[in-house]
This record gives sequence, structure tokens and C-alpha cells, in this order.
Amino acid sequence: MNLLAKVVLTTALFSGVAQAGVVVIGNPNGPDALSKSQVSKLYLGKSKKLPNGSKASVLEQAKGNAVRDEFHGAITGKSDAQLQAYWSRLVFTGKGKPPKALGSSASVKNSVASNINAIGYIDEADLDASVKVVFKP
Repeated sequence: MNLLAKVVLTTALFSGVAQAGVVVIGNPNGPDALSKSQVSKLYLGKSKKLPNGSKASVLEQAKGNAVRDEFHGAITGKSDAQLQAYWSRLVFTGKGKPPKALGSSASVKNSVASNINAIGYIDEADLDASVKVVFKP
């Protein structure tokens, strides 16, 4: 194998590990899949129900978390400042309240695993059998 092929192969392997990415998770007994539009509506309070009609329990990562920034950049298209302004307006007018924020991916994963109607998002590297992926951007 020539040197160029080795460099390309090594780069491909490391870039795959470094770009695990964010995934939306659900309880193993919850919905099988959600669309980007459904996830966005749930996280912006525009929808409160899962596809099966049950009330969704939407879980958010804490402010300042890199996974939170990646998720909202890919799904809702809003920065943290835009999200704060969005939710401030809805809370002030009594039209909604933001999703419950938890301090870590482990907390989000444990809460989703224990609630059939919960959805959350974590880094793909933190996945295990206690939850399932319902959407991957």
C-alpha cells in the first residue's frame, strides 16, 4: 500500500470516530421513528404529542453543552440566544414553556429509558441498549 493510501485510510478512520454526531433517542417501547419536522416542532413547543397521540415528555441538554448547540443548529436552526429569546416570548405571553433541561447526556438517557413518552438527544457515542434512535440528522 502506498503512503497516500495509508494517509487517506487513517484520516477516514479518525474522522468517523470524531464525528459521531447527535441523535434523537426514545424509549425502546416508544415511537420507532420521528421526522426532522416532528422533532423540531416538539422542541419548539409547536407540537406536544408523539405520533401515537400520547403527550411527549421532551428533554433538553443544559445550556452551554456542545451537544445542545449541535442539535439545535441541525434541527431547529436556532442559536442558544435565539432559543432563549424564543422561549422568553412564549413564557411571557403564556403560550408555552421550554423543555425540561437536564445536566448531562447520562441524565437524558436515563430519563428517556424510564419514560415511554420521553424523547431526548445525546451524542451518538453515548448510546446503549436502554434507548433507541428515533431520528438521526
